[in-house]
Amino acid sequence: MSPSVLIVDDEPALVRALSINLRAAGWQVHTAGDGTGALQAVAEVRPDVVLLDLGLPDLDGTTVLASLREWSAVPVVVLSARQGGEDKVEALDLGADDYVTKPFAIGELLARLRAAVRRAEGGTPTPAVLEVGPLVIDMGRKKVAKHGVDVRLSPTEWAFLELLARNVGMLVPRQQILREVWGPTYEREGHYLRVYIAQLRRKLEDDPAHPRYLLTSSGLGYILEP
Repeated sequence: MSPSVLIVDDEPALVRALSINLRAAGWQVHTAGDGTGALQAVAEVRPDVVLLDLGLPDLDGTTVLASLREWSAVPVVVLSARQGGEDKVEALDLGADDYVTKPFAIGELLARLRAAVRRAEGGTPTPAVLEVGPLVIDMGRKKVAKHGVDVRLSPTEWAFLELLARNVGMLVPRQQILREVWGPTYEREGHYLRVYIAQLRRKLEDDPAHPRYLLTSSGLGYILEP
């Protein structure tokens, strides 16, 4: 049976374009134009995943997300023009499974939706505290410890590590990291990634020259190997 998605957005042109692409990819599509309609639709159609815009006409998307998490565990992928780190942190802390900023590539969005559904079906969402070898990554407190000792990371280093941790064991593409950590205007600044992955390895790997956990997939992206 094909998966179902609820698109919650008040931009008719965007909803129409998303609906066409998602149906072409085999999804069942439901839509809602405001927060009240979104909550009602989740209860009625029980979608496999919700694609939620934050800028809704009646309720802020974060209010919708918080209300939803009181009674539903449906995966939620936030789709928003808000690119600030605080907005992402707030949405993820409220229970969003992923955060995609506009503009976006439809292929990447489809992959994020599929991943959210897979995690829900497997019953293995990213834990609040993730243990990777000697590392303990605390998502809620935004801290990481190595061999039981807290490691001080800059906000950018943490954002990079957190993105990898939320996709542990999966390749995170270079452009996605640049867009989500630095912003959409930095998608061609690949040297940022080399600098920051080197800094993270120096702080978190036992042997930075031969990393065990923070791995590079040449020309593609990076993986936090569990």
